[in-house]
Amino acid sequence: MLQVLVNRKSIVAEGICSFELCLANGSQLPAFTAGAHVDVHLPSGVVRQYSLCNAPQERHRYLIGVLKDPSSRGGSQAMHELVEEGQTLHISEPRNLFPLAGPGATHLLIAGGIGITPMLAMAHELQRQGEDFELHYCFRSPDRAAFLDELAHAAFTDRVVLHDDSSAVPSNLDARALLRTPEADRHVYVCGPGGFMDYILGCAAAADWPQAQVHREFFAAPPVDHAADRAFEVQLARSGKVFQIPADRSVFEVLDEAGIQIETSCEQGICGSCITRVVQGIPDHRDQFMTDAEHASNDQFTPCCSRAKTPCLVLDL
Repeated sequence: MLQVLVNRKSIVAEGICSFELCLANGSQLPAFTAGAHVDVHLPSGVVRQYSLCNAPQERHRYLIGVLKDPSSRGGSQAMHELVEEGQTLHISEPRNLFPLAGPGATHLLIAGGIGITPMLAMAHELQRQGEDFELHYCFRSPDRAAFLDELAHAAFTDRVVLHDDSSAVPSNLDARALLRTPEADRHVYVCGPGGFMDYILGCAAAADWPQAQVHREFFAAPPVDHAADRAFEVQLARSGKVFQIPADRSVFEVLDEAGIQIETSCEQGICGSCITRVVQGIPDHRDQFMTDAEHASNDQFTPCCSRAKTPCLVLDL
């Protein structure tokens, strides 16, 4: 855990604030790679994940952008209304679940709305490395688009394509055309609201882009209908202990209450930190982190949100 000072809080678009976080003693922060995020621990006990959007070579600060979600579960609302300059916060060290592909690849960055945050760090890093990339930024209107001024003055501004839905001149992203032809060394990265990401990922799938070349990061899990949820059992392979998982509780909640420690962060199935190996049984996958192929293998699952299709799951715990 790091204790950081909110050095600056700025309104960067309608409903979006940026927060510059520094160590109070002025020393360097832990290094991070483009696409990384930090867990922000709010005084209420709520923990939320926010992408780092500044250049990775900067060690004096972390910069995050936070959209105030009308349906906030207590995270973004608290960041906007309760966190002020001069306040201290506890955050995790950076973790990267959305990394860039290795050297020699070309990169297509596609951001929708607040999804620009990890893409900014990626663009800074790719520019520094001299890699081939382009950044497409889709937004409803300029007043709701964060970091436009930074993009206009960045060293990579000639690689940025803006798609303004409110423009009189048509500028909407034609994802089908953009993703029409997969290329062996080209990687696609997408981040933004759920519907936007579904559209981009659907276009990539329809054009037969290999899953290994399409990278995505979700900010929130889509709503899940729990009406048909049923109770099931979880057995721990190492001890043989069996736990009943009620229809209205998650595996993580039950095991955590029993003192079985599983690392977790988002509790929505989007960060992958709680992934646990399945020894026996078939999971009912509800996460957004693993690929379709990983789901099909049924050898791991996310206990924070996923359930079981079989009466019992045996976990490698």
